[in-house]
Amino acid sequence: MANAGKKVRNPFRPGAGHMPPYLAGREHETDEFRQLLEQDAILANLILTGLRGLGKTVLLETFKPMAIQAGWLWAGADLSESTSVSEENMATRLLTDLAVVTSSIMTAMSYPQPAGFTGQPPKPVTLDYYSLKDLYDITPGLVSDKLKNVLESVWLHVEATGKRGIIFAYDEAQNLADHAPKDQYPLSLLLDVFQSLQRKGVRFMLALTGLPTLFPKLVEARTFAERMFHVVFLNPLSEGETTAAIRKPIHKESSPASFSAESVKTIWSMTRGYPYFVQYVCREMFDVWVQAIDAGHRPPGIPIKEIIRKLDSDFFAGRWARATDRQRELLGIVARLPNCHSEFTVLEVVEAKENQALKKSFSGSHINQMLVSLSDAGLIYKNRHGKYSFAVPLLGDFIRRQEDYGEHVR
Repeated sequence: MANAGKKVRNPFRPGAGHMPPYLAGREHETDEFRQLLEQDAILANLILTGLRGLGKTVLLETFKPMAIQAGWLWAGADLSESTSVSEENMATRLLTDLAVVTSSIMTAMSYPQPAGFTGQPPKPVTLDYYSLKDLYDITPGLVSDKLKNVLESVWLHVEATGKRGIIFAYDEAQNLADHAPKDQYPLSLLLDVFQSLQRKGVRFMLALTGLPTLFPKLVEARTFAERMFHVVFLNPLSEGETTAAIRKPIHKESSPASFSAESVKTIWSMTRGYPYFVQYVCREMFDVWVQAIDAGHRPPGIPIKEIIRKLDSDFFAGRWARATDRQRELLGIVARLPNCHSEFTVLEVVEAKENQALKKSFSGSHINQMLVSLSDAGLIYKNRHGKYSFAVPLLGDFIRRQEDYGEHVR
């Protein structure tokens, strides 16, 4: 780094869903979303998926103003596990989010009158939550019937305003689930309702973000989901995009600090282009530099080991704590596979364990069982081709570091 001033503001912002000072790359993904916005009939909904730290939430937020400018209304929220507890919870979620964007629309809705009363002319009402819930409650049938009636009725009024449609955008959608033992199918309900509406020409589009387990889960719930969604899988940034993510925030802030070409190469090597890691490492390096300058010292070199240690503690340790000692031993085998950062199979793990000295061996069936448990813990996931991958970016590097340190992070 070079210094040409006194007061320096750190431009980097690591954090869950925090908008970076410069969104590097993602032009292709943005173009794909623009094409979805041009649909006259909704033939494809959006799934934005990838590992944590790739910027799914941030990218979804950048899509919102694009959609609004194109004439769409935008409704949505984070999907917590409570949304999927029951079909009624899912209905409440949809009506609540819908009401936020329709509450300014004035309409006349005529409800059935109680027996013994003469009908009164419909009174003007706004499409707020209470009017939507009233219509929902008086509609006969199942939860799906009630939702379809409310959403179809709302569409007539939204279309009359000249809006193209409504995008229902939900983050953390991998939390969606059906619960067959309790006869509750909120995930299937969501898919059934939107597929039915879209077949009738209602321009209500789903935009879901989530971990790579999301799309297989949707297809498992309803096979037609495979044809219902356009899946955009986020990959790490290229070296050039990573360089832009490092340099452009500094330039934007007119900062007197600058990363040397060697420092940029180091950051690329440390982060492998994962946007969260880029923001994290750059922020730490900036802070170290500023503190040295404030203390009247010469800016130090990059404290690589110290930053990695801190990243291990802040990002990886909590996730690693979910694994038992036996599971960690298995993950250690996986982390030594040459393809651990892409995909691996049970057979590859079985073959690799034969070459490693273990206190207690693993059988193939035992490995299968443990991989299922590790998937439930959010450390790995199984793709639709029957192969496994780490669900946490660069987890293999972290595991190897712990073994090299001779440590067990708890």
